[in-house]
Amino acid sequence: MAENLPAIDGARPRWRGLVTTVMLVLISVMIVRDILIRRWTGTPPSPPDTTQQSR
Repeated sequence: MAENLPAIDGARPRWRGLVTTVMLVLISVMIVRDILIRRWTGTPPSPPDTTQQSR
């Protein structure tokens, strides 16, 4: 099966490297955006589930 593959000097095609780079950048941007949104639009902490008994 290896005889059917074209000789590329052991390097990947340029478009595959570009696609990989673009995907990594997009994932990184999504992670950072999610972190920033959670930090600055955080809701106040919810009250505990247990009720306090009045005396």
